[in-house]
Amino acid sequence: MSATPKRSTRRAPAGENAAPSDAPPARRPRRGSGRVTLADVARVAGMSMHTVSRVLNTPDNVPERTVRIIRDAIAQTGYVPDLIAGSLASGRSRLVAVVVPTLGSPVFLEALQALSHHLSDRGYQMMLAESGYDADKEAAALQAILGRRPDGIVLMRTVLTEAARVQLRAARIPVVEAWDWIADPVDMLIGFSHEAAGACVARFLAETGRRRPAIVAGDDPRAGRRLRSFIAAGRECGLIAAQAPEPPIALLRAPATMGGGRRGLADLLARDPAVDAVVCSTDMIAMGVLLEAAARGRSVPRDLAVVGFGDQAYAMSTTPPLTTVRIDGSAIGARAAQCIVDRLEGRLVDAPIVDVGFTLMRRESA
Repeated sequence: MSATPKRSTRRAPAGENAAPSDAPPARRPRRGSGRVTLADVARVAGMSMHTVSRVLNTPDNVPERTVRIIRDAIAQTGYVPDLIAGSLASGRSRLVAVVVPTLGSPVFLEALQALSHHLSDRGYQMMLAESGYDADKEAAALQAILGRRPDGIVLMRTVLTEAARVQLRAARIPVVEAWDWIADPVDMLIGFSHEAAGACVARFLAETGRRRPAIVAGDDPRAGRRLRSFIAAGRECGLIAAQAPEPPIALLRAPATMGGGRRGLADLLARDPAVDAVVCSTDMIAMGVLLEAAARGRSVPRDLAVVGFGDQAYAMSTTPPLTTVRIDGSAIGARAAQCIVDRLEGRLVDAPIVDVGFTLMRRESA
């Protein structure tokens, strides 16, 4: 009796002794993404998906023990909420966009830190965009931001085109313009008068006996407004003689650097060696001016008064400590966050227009 031959289990390679077949190829089961879902959290917690969703969205309305159990399950499973799906369902992204001229300058950091802290405490996240002191880049950034449907927008020291203002109003979301003082804000405004700050510095230098001021500034529109006000007030208070030409100005490309400050002072002294005061549009520029003055043997403040703007952390540590204009960035950031959140959560914003003012910090450099 002959043995039955064993059937080979080797699959013939494609085209090798393969019998033609009209049958469609077997469909492979689709592999799952492996992403942990809300259902996985509910199963681990022993709760319903509805309860898990409530803990994620309104934990204050859920018993503390339930919240703890579900948060433990979230930690155990590594679950990350799908924000896109959540925003589609709720109509809220919980994102607040912030547009700043530059991330390379410390002048905005205090406000950004306060803004981020206060937003995150209320369950919102901050999305940053940089305009680079460029109107076209700013318009493109706003277009991209609005396409992502943020819940609100904070604009720090931006110069809006009329088209951008129309777009922002049409978006029907809370908008805060910060770090400025303008007559017709899009929505809410938290800032200070650059003109008043410039005039304050002029009066201070006149009181200290200076009569040959000069200016080192970045080509930032708001710095320009401060300095025009400085010149106008300087003529009124006797800092600049009525018939004298405008003070020499060294204009730097924003954001200006310490090296720019050094080059600026060198340029000013080449034009007018008798300059006895230098007003700078930022503390970083002022630090460069101090370094260049020291290198040239100019004593500050005996030969040359130096005034900055911003009161950055290093302003007290320069040699000598820097006289400067302080802006309370923390107050601006915290107030901007409060205005956005109050509006989003249906509360009345008690003061949508706030002037935070400024302080002249008188130190040894002037």
